[in-house]
Amino acid sequence: MTAGTGIQTVESGHQDVVHDVQMDYYGKRVASCSSDRSIKLFAVSAGSDPPAALVTLEGHEGPVWEVAWAHPKFGSIIASCSYDRKVIIWKEGAENEWTQAQVFAEHEASVNSISWAPHEFGLVLAAGSSDGTISVFTHKADGTWEKKKIEQAHPVGVTSVSWAPSSAPGSLVGENTGLVQKLSSGGCDNTVKVWKCHDGNWRMDCFPPLSKHKDWVRDVAWAPNLGLPKSTIASASQDGTVVIWTQGKEGDQWEGRVLNDFQTPVWRVSWSLTGNILACADANNRVTLWKEAVDGEWSQASMACVAEKYRVSDYACTRSRQLPHSVRCRVANRN
Repeated sequence: MTAGTGIQTVESGHQDVVHDVQMDYYGKRVASCSSDRSIKLFAVSAGSDPPAALVTLEGHEGPVWEVAWAHPKFGSIIASCSYDRKVIIWKEGAENEWTQAQVFAEHEASVNSISWAPHEFGLVLAAGSSDGTISVFTHKADGTWEKKKIEQAHPVGVTSVSWAPSSAPGSLVGENTGLVQKLSSGGCDNTVKVWKCHDGNWRMDCFPPLSKHKDWVRDVAWAPNLGLPKSTIASASQDGTVVIWTQGKEGDQWEGRVLNDFQTPVWRVSWSLTGNILACADANNRVTLWKEAVDGEWSQASMACVAEKYRVSDYACTRSRQLPHSVRCRVANRN
């Protein structure tokens, strides 16, 4: 195992199942959330020192499904969503002193997924709910929040949301058309949908919805495109498959191909910074990495090999609905 990399087990202190684990932008702190209704923060390092517990955040009245760190340009901010139908924005004042900066109670059922927009759009958060809708919360200059809702996004329930990169595909090799607000979502209707904001209104941007799964879509993740001339979304499903969706250029039809059939539900997918490595977490408590070659073919890669070559830490923590009370983390340098 190379210097600066390793696998550490964090005894989280949670009293129930851990549902989500996320590293901050710099890979220095980890947030976890659990059915015990709490969020816990830990300090991690690339050395041999064990992760240190920092603080426990309490405020939700039901299982907390996901946590998400905002970009550090906005300060130390975490969003969380819960079965209690709420989204809470937590803000750090003095070191390790966190308060509830905002509580959103816009939904009529469990809020299952949250995702911060690229920082170029400002402090903007999307939330998907079992009530079938997606909310978009935008922080305004006067300190208030603008609230918009995509009604009936997935009528049976929204399970996941993920923002597109801020730059349009092809911006490095062709005309740069400016910032584009887009979202992808997955739902209990077995589909993936793409949404685009135009003149302040959200509309579906894929017709028909992307349909290749045979059961609930558990997670969607829009890959960084780094200005290259294509868009890529990964979707994970209860049916055991992960599908890679690609769109050649704006307006083209999305094409889907099955990356792998894991023969067990796949809960989470997460991209590396470069967008050519995908981590998949399945119901057998396994995390596998998949790498795209220059010819577009995907193959499974070893965790250690990828960490050594690419120094990736995007998927440093396993994300799953069914983690044990401890959390396993791969710590990698960002250099």
